[in-house]
Amino acid sequence: MRILMVSDVSFPRVNGVSTSIETFRRSLAELGHDSVLIAPDYSGCGAADDPSVIRIASRPVPRDPEDRLMSARRIRALAPVLAAGGFDLLHVHTPFVAHYAGIALARRLHVPVVETYHTFFEEYLHHYVPVVPRAATRWLARRLSLSQCREVAALVVPSAQMLATLRGYGITTRAEVLPTGIDPDRFRGGDGSRFRQAYGIAPDRPLLVHISRIAHEKNIDFVLEAVSLVRRDVPEVLLAIAGEGPALAHVRRRAAQLGLSSHVLFVGYLAREGALLDCYRAGDAFVFASRTETQGLVLLEALALGVPVVSTAVMGTADVLRGAAGAVIAPDDRAGFAGAIVGVLKDPALRARLAAAAPGDAAAWTAHAMAERLVALYRSVAAAEPAASYSGGESHGELAGHAD
Repeated sequence: MRILMVSDVSFPRVNGVSTSIETFRRSLAELGHDSVLIAPDYSGCGAADDPSVIRIASRPVPRDPEDRLMSARRIRALAPVLAAGGFDLLHVHTPFVAHYAGIALARRLHVPVVETYHTFFEEYLHHYVPVVPRAATRWLARRLSLSQCREVAALVVPSAQMLATLRGYGITTRAEVLPTGIDPDRFRGGDGSRFRQAYGIAPDRPLLVHISRIAHEKNIDFVLEAVSLVRRDVPEVLLAIAGEGPALAHVRRRAAQLGLSSHVLFVGYLAREGALLDCYRAGDAFVFASRTETQGLVLLEALALGVPVVSTAVMGTADVLRGAAGAVIAPDDRAGFAGAIVGVLKDPALRARLAAAAPGDAAAWTAHAMAERLVALYRSVAAAEPAASYSGGESHGELAGHAD
């Protein structure tokens, strides 16, 4: 098959969505299926020159300068060229310009649309428009989701919990629970000692690792507050936070307020093929407490590398951690979370058992298996009746013109 994808984010912008897109595209190619991605132009950000990625002129997003707002007009203008590409289906990955421009483009190419619901927007939107009451942003997120999901032939949803939430909104669109897999060959090796040496961390210092986009919805304040409690039992504990994002300044301030300035190390973005693996492997435990994940790929990455995980199990992380022998599911309260961390840090035998079991947990989530399931969904959608089931009209696609 030949797939056209549209997304408001992609590498070099590092987050779960861009990771998912790259993982699926690579696996689809290995299975013999071509894909072309339409994504923002990150000028000056080191985006690799890839002929299978069409970069669209874009501008920074207010309050979130790492992201880019694409020109919908330029996406729609691609239709005459793309019409000769022989595409079987269009896959939308994000609900902003990519959704509306993608719907309009698919109608002009006469192909059906699949969309992945990557982000739990009900618990996300209020962080970026804080002047609007949370009840209002929740209502808006639900209404937007309902409207957009009605415009596509099928949904890809990364977790059963997220699908149950969408059904609760009244969304009846065909949906497949299909998480992003990981490539086990890419999550081997790593040198924890090298990471510790690079940052002057003693070999025996208790080290916790957190890797994510530094954003309010990742609940990093909760992790910091738990670490402040862990210090009572493990005075030398250090938390390494890898990543960047719009909440970085806030998280730094919160660490200082909690008296953790010498107990939290911010290391920024790390190269996925080297330093990131070292960072994971350096940890005595990987800690995570996001309440908005539709999956939680970083948990799988940590497990694949044999790093014990201490995490809450909410939304998508519950799917990943269900039955996981390499993880401790922690209570969703600060004292309970801190207690789970202390239990792992102070029990070398427990850490060893978790570390030994962790790669087996990740093995059930291979990228190849997930891509085969995605291809089956693509084929089923492409074989079905075309866009007659869409309730939206061309006017919905034209809404994207406001992003020009």
